Amino acid sequence: MSAEQINAALIALGAEPTVEPGARPEEPQGNARLRLLGSLLAKAEVEITAATRLSEEGEIEDVLDTMLGWTDQLRHDPGLAVNVLTNRLQRTAIQVSESDTDEPPPGREASFAAAMTALYTLSAQLHADRGDVEGTRRALSGAEEALIDTMQGMHDLRVAIGDSDTEDEGPQE
Repeated sequence: MSAEQINAALIALGAEPTVEPGARPEEPQGNARLRLLGSLLAKAEVEITAATRLSEEGEIEDVLDTMLGWTDQLRHDPGLAVNVLTNRLQRTAIQVSESDTDEPPPGREASFAAAMTALYTLSAQLHADRGDVEGTRRALSGAEEALIDTMQGMHDLRVAIGDSDTEDEGPQE
């Protein structure tokens, strides 16, 4: 998909991106293409969110319908599907860690680590499927470290709301 096609899709969806000063909107190139794809992805996610019912039962049905459309696009290439999932986990980790403060709040830190746990675990499975034992070990180590960070962040959040007596106790079972 070219930058011009992505820009046309955004315009058709009423989500024309703002143009950087000096840039010609009809000729986006290089990183501009990725930025346009990010805009298109955000627009699609907003539309999905707006169309998803907020009742527990309805929401699950809507998510499943969305997944059917996703699967229709990627069912013929399982490798590409896993790459898309990996990319989504990376974006999620980065987006959830964004904060207006120098140090993200503990809930965001824990959420970042949880996304990274999923990313590393998926990566470990991919390495294992290829018979790459060392790659599997490295990815599992990353998953284990991220899981510890998830638990620590959850504990820190409990401390912040007064559910724990001391910060030095560490995560409780």
